[in-house]
Order: sequence, then structure tokens, then C-alpha cells
Amino acid sequence: MMRHSANPAQSLTVFVEGIGLLGPGLPNWAQGRRHLDGSLPYEAGRCILPLPMALPPAERRRAGAVVKVSLAVGQEAVEASGLAANALPSVFSSSSGDAVNCHEICGALASGDRLISPTRFHNSVHNASSGYWSISSGAMTSSSVLCARDASFAAGLLEAMTQAVVDDTPVLLVAYDTDYPEPLRSKRPVPDTMGVALVISPRRSARSAARISLEGIHYLTSTAADTLDHAALERLRQTIPSACALPLLQAIAKQQAGPLVLTYLDGMQLAVEVAPC
Repeated sequence: MMRHSANPAQSLTVFVEGIGLLGPGLPNWAQGRRHLDGSLPYEAGRCILPLPMALPPAERRRAGAVVKVSLAVGQEAVEASGLAANALPSVFSSSSGDAVNCHEICGALASGDRLISPTRFHNSVHNASSGYWSISSGAMTSSSVLCARDASFAAGLLEAMTQAVVDDTPVLLVAYDTDYPEPLRSKRPVPDTMGVALVISPRRSARSAARISLEGIHYLTSTAADTLDHAALERLRQTIPSACALPLLQAIAKQQAGPLVLTYLDGMQLAVEVAPC
């Protein structure tokens, strides 16, 4: 459900209260921030997904990669924020949803019997992660679910910031992607699973790590998106849509202040102002 759209004349300012991170060579935000600020060498590796222990056993058995990654980063961000998970409205944003499940369903439809597993069908909807989050956290709050292909992180950030300011409430943003097996990978070459989560609030607190602002009509720009100096991390940014968050996370990790341009639409990027708290 998407209930808000940003007014291009309105400035938006939010504060980052908690961060979650999981991806190739990035097991969590505590370690990931050290890779991003340069204090710990980064080595590429496959994303290791934890079991979603917050889910009841039956749901845990049904959970695929997309649920595991989104719940892991969501829980990490919420725990860091000190807020109650069940009280937070949420925005879930993914370029493709559950790519592995999509592959399996396509394989079943191309087979002789064309029978689809009820679990596969159950997980095929784009809001599966949002549903599993509500089960694991007990959240009864509103949840928006977005898909904007490679623009999905920026679209999710824009939606979450708008909700936080308009509704005057903290919001959880979870952006995530999984890799496609072949032959779909040749058409959509996302190399691995990754997730990023932010708890943002319209008000600063003792836990605030950074301030993010969108300045009125200037939040869209034709300027190229910011890149990362580290070649392996830059490859993640270029190949996994949710990794488009890495320049923002790097600015937070390095406690940098200033303008930042994030990947959004073709020829139109998202310009934000970042400052440490």
C-alpha cells in the first residue's frame, strides 16, 4: 500500500535512528561501517543468510532468501533504534522480490505436470517480506510495498521520508534483493542477495546517527550518482539495486556532511543532504 507522494515544493528532514546491513562480505552494520569508513579491509564473499528465528517454526520453514534478508536487516535496524518494532510503520522496497522463488515457479510451469507448490505460490507475492515482518514483529501498523527496479532504494527512501514527516512518526525502511538463477540471471544479472534497513524519525534523539534532508524542488538532479572508491564495493553498488544505498551508508560511517546523489531513474537521480549528529 502506497499512501503518500512527496510534494516537490516541500523540504523533508529525517534522522537515522538505526541501521541494518547484510550482503556479500557485509554480515551486519557494525562490521559493514568499518569496511565503508576504511578502518577494516573489505573482502568480497557470498552473502550468508541467518535463519529468521523471530518467526514461528512453520513460517520459518517456508521462508526463502528474500524473507531471511529483509527480516535480518529490519531487526538489526529496529534493535539499534531502541524503538518497538510492532509500533513502526514500514516501507519495503525491492527491485524484483523473491527471485529464487520466481525461478522455481517458472521451472514448474515449464515442466510436464505444471503443479506449483502452495508454499511457492504463497511466497510469490511482492509483499511477502512485509507479511512475514508483521508476523515476526507483531506489527499492525501500515506497510507500503514498492518496486521500482534499479530505482527501488531511492524510491523507498523517498516514500519513507515522506511518511515520517507527513505522519510525524518514525518509519522503518527495508530495501532488499536476491539473485536470480540461470537462465533468468542472463536477463537480470543480480549477483547476490543484499538488504539495507533504516529506521528514520522526524525528530532527533540521543541515538540519531545522521540527518538526511531533501531540499524542495532540488531533490531531483541530472548529476551522476555518487560512486565508491573501493572497486569491490562499487561493483556491488552497480550490480545490486539495494546496494545503491552504499554511498549514503558510507557518508554516515565516515560522519561526512554535504550533498549526496543516489541512483534513481534514468537521467534523474535523487539528491540529498547528509550530516552527522
